[in-house]
Amino acid sequence: MSEVIKHECGIAMLRLRKPLSYFIEKYGTPTYAISKMYLLMEKQRNRGQDGAGIASIKLGMKPGKPFIDRARSVEADPINDVFKKVGKKLNKLSKDSEKYLDADYLRANTPFVGDVYMGHLRYGTHGNNTINHCHPFMRNNNWRSRQLIMAGNFNMTNVDELFDRLVELGQHPKENVDTVTVMEKIGHFLDLEVQDLFVKYNQTNLTNIEISEKIEEELDLGRVLSRSCKDFDGGYALMGLTGFGGGFVARDANGIRPAYYYADDEIVVVASEKTAIKTAFNADYSKIQEINPGHALIIDKFANYKEVKYIEPSEKKSCSFERIYFSRGTDPSIYSERKMLGKLLVPKVLEAIDYDLKNTVFSYIPNTAETAFLGMMSGIDQYLVQKRLEAIESGVSGEELERLMSFRPRHEKLVIKDVKARTFIADDTMRDDMVAHVYDTTFEVIKKQVDTLVVIDDSIVRGTTLEKSIIQMLDRLEPKRIIVVSSAPQIRYPDCYGINMSKMKEFVAFRAMINLIKRNGQEDLMDEIYYRCKSALRKSEKMDTNFVQQLYDQFTNEQISDEIANIIKQHHIKAEVKVIFQTVDNLHEACPQHLGDWYFTGDFPTQGGMKVANRAFVNYMEGKDGRAY
Repeated sequence: MSEVIKHECGIAMLRLRKPLSYFIEKYGTPTYAISKMYLLMEKQRNRGQDGAGIASIKLGMKPGKPFIDRARSVEADPINDVFKKVGKKLNKLSKDSEKYLDADYLRANTPFVGDVYMGHLRYGTHGNNTINHCHPFMRNNNWRSRQLIMAGNFNMTNVDELFDRLVELGQHPKENVDTVTVMEKIGHFLDLEVQDLFVKYNQTNLTNIEISEKIEEELDLGRVLSRSCKDFDGGYALMGLTGFGGGFVARDANGIRPAYYYADDEIVVVASEKTAIKTAFNADYSKIQEINPGHALIIDKFANYKEVKYIEPSEKKSCSFERIYFSRGTDPSIYSERKMLGKLLVPKVLEAIDYDLKNTVFSYIPNTAETAFLGMMSGIDQYLVQKRLEAIESGVSGEELERLMSFRPRHEKLVIKDVKARTFIADDTMRDDMVAHVYDTTFEVIKKQVDTLVVIDDSIVRGTTLEKSIIQMLDRLEPKRIIVVSSAPQIRYPDCYGINMSKMKEFVAFRAMINLIKRNGQEDLMDEIYYRCKSALRKSEKMDTNFVQQLYDQFTNEQISDEIANIIKQHHIKAEVKVIFQTVDNLHEACPQHLGDWYFTGDFPTQGGMKVANRAFVNYMEGKDGRAY
């Protein structure tokens, strides 16, 4: 993506199913679990660079001995900073082979040598980037069964309502943010479940110590989630650990946020992406399972695991941006889907270049669009194969057939990311000039005033990088035309489930639509939609209509694409500029298991999403710069 946007975080959980002595004997090191956690997090680095955190729990520790360790960082390289802290004491002990390989000594004296681990990578969608905003979060209690450690990839659209519910329960939350409300809500019902079990066994002859053991053995984490999450509105994959080592990973009803798990006789592992599990454990892809929407993977005190339904699943709307951009492209299914996204654009591209492949040069905007570029070129090759077959069938021969058979489409690496733009320059003109040089290009490979350049990007969000940098840079090559191709459809609506896209005015598609509305004298319609949104937001009942869709319905996709081309082409650009977007139908064809398309269509899967879309438009109309959620 030529424009970086922050997005959903990454999660990792690891439960050892054997004692530490087993791993020391088999692998010759006490760092098996720590090394695997590092790999799980490093291979999801793409999911969060604002912060990282890890927590571990030691099982069976005597009272008075530390059994929970946590390290977090918001340094420039937070993953490595966290694991420096984790490995600090172990590295010192490695010089003493007797202690280093003594499981009992390590568990008694060394932090992070545990049985259960939780890791998190943070992309901050809002809030300050301080250590206090970094997962995992802890809810401390002297009862191990009431101790709760949580982290997640989530964003709730109804934080205010959840906050009010906590107040109604008698709590006094310290902050009105989703991380606090989610943990306190789950923690409240965890307390109730523990208390119910305590009351049950207090009627027997068991001692309090024996009752605590019973509670840990019988605590139903699925029931805790059912009671606490039923009014959550948002996209989430929530991880939780109790002090006795029980844990859960819960996925939202629509399966918006991703979560996968793998288990064998040694471990149970969960991550946001399959490839992280594959890399860390060399697991067969077929054995890495997706946690179903509305379900949670529950791990008990004894490392038994099961997937349970804790809320009623809704229509599956897994995030399509995961496939287009966010997840690592080394996943074989994601790789093939991204290639298909490029391939499906070929008919529109051929039409745009008037089928003149001889005078067209293909390229991509680094680096995540490379796979879609390969798919597009594969589609061009298939087109040429068909044209050759038709020529042979029609009797073409000799030099003409030789020319046709030997022709290859031209492709070059034209766009190269050079340096990060420095924003310390206050002068707008000079700052724009610096931004224009974020990318560099390869010169003297274009036939001036003859060639058409086709450059593919995986998505176009704000259009500012195209306008301020890429189009200007490509125009210096003096092509006849520049055609920018997006493997994603037009991004029209804010996301409220984890991606940092909350203000409509920032989307180039929205700006284009507003330009068309004003040019056609339809400002009255904008006012009408504004008042409908305001009226709906004032009402307390659930919202099931995205009124902003009516504004987009006034124009075809092509009209909005053409206006986007006008926006990103500044007056001094000599080349003709055209923009082609993927269609939603093609997106669904390429990514059939990930139909979450609300960014493009406005069809939000939850009531809260509809409310966010309407509130974002109200903010625009009122000139407010705040977030819509």
